[in-house]
Amino acid sequence: MIILGIETSCDDTCVAVLQIKNGGFEVLSNVVASQIEIHKKWGGVYPSLAKREHQKILPIVLKRAEKEAENPKIDLIAVTIGPGLEPCLWTGVNFAKELSEKLKKPLIPVNHVEAHIIANFINLKSIFPAVCLVVSGGHTQLILMEGLGKYKILGETRDDAAGECFDKVARILGLGYPGGPIIAKLAAKLKIKNLKFKITLPRPMIKHKNYDFSFSGLKTAVLYLVKQLTTNNKQLTINQKREICAEVQRAIIDVLIYKTLKAAKNYKAKSIILGGGVAANDELRKQFQSTINNQELTIKFLVPPKNLCTDNAVMVAATAYFNWRKRKSKKEDIEADANLTLPIVSRA
Repeated sequence: MIILGIETSCDDTCVAVLQIKNGGFEVLSNVVASQIEIHKKWGGVYPSLAKREHQKILPIVLKRAEKEAENPKIDLIAVTIGPGLEPCLWTGVNFAKELSEKLKKPLIPVNHVEAHIIANFINLKSIFPAVCLVVSGGHTQLILMEGLGKYKILGETRDDAAGECFDKVARILGLGYPGGPIIAKLAAKLKIKNLKFKITLPRPMIKHKNYDFSFSGLKTAVLYLVKQLTTNNKQLTINQKREICAEVQRAIIDVLIYKTLKAAKNYKAKSIILGGGVAANDELRKQFQSTINNQELTIKFLVPPKNLCTDNAVMVAATAYFNWRKRKSKKEDIEADANLTLPIVSRA
């Protein structure tokens, strides 16, 4: 079976071709057209601009994906229907519907959050039950996965998602967009012995008994700190920016790891699955594995390759493969849903 995946939930235009053969996955093509340069000057994604760019670039990205896959015979088409930015989602949905009609092939709607989880199945097999941490610019969710399609929400962000916090801190520091990669880069260059001061930022909700997250307070703490350090028209030094970046990154990682491991222990998980754009952060990946090793936990840690952490259409195609047999929706009934949730079995 060969599946064509389409992903336009935010500011990346993605098309991929995935082949399922002998129970395994082979990525024939994975094309991602980023809009970072378009939105960078605004410090965030503007839905109307993103929609227009998707409309312009989708046919080009499709041709490139088909060419890289050597023009395969498509059996199934998959498209993200939510959650995400509604104008962007509808662009992909409408494009996929037209393509499905043209090729006379089934169209499978895909949940974006579920796709970030399924990205781990492309190269690895998970062991259930699993605790899944999906962390990106729009999502920070802790999910108990008892099997494919069997999800239980353990906790989620009450305000800013982790990736959103990175973006807002980067804006405060005048570093540009997107914030995560820039903050990680500056944090990696920190030389502690050369600094003349030491800062400590809060770890929001880390000791709360629930599994929810909150990162808006961390962003506010950075704002107050910067105001304090820049009184009397002072400018932040490069080392001050590096230390703030390092501490923000540590604070977010500390909270994510603490709550995820707490959930994994409480629910006797056999594996931890990490997904979403922030999962590409080197320090997060390293600290997760290091903490698991140091605590001598017999838990398998699964994280996708970096190019499958950020938005992509490979994960969309893979998710469609797992869902297509049970899907009964008619093509005309498929609609974009910016607030789409996982097919939840129950909530904690």
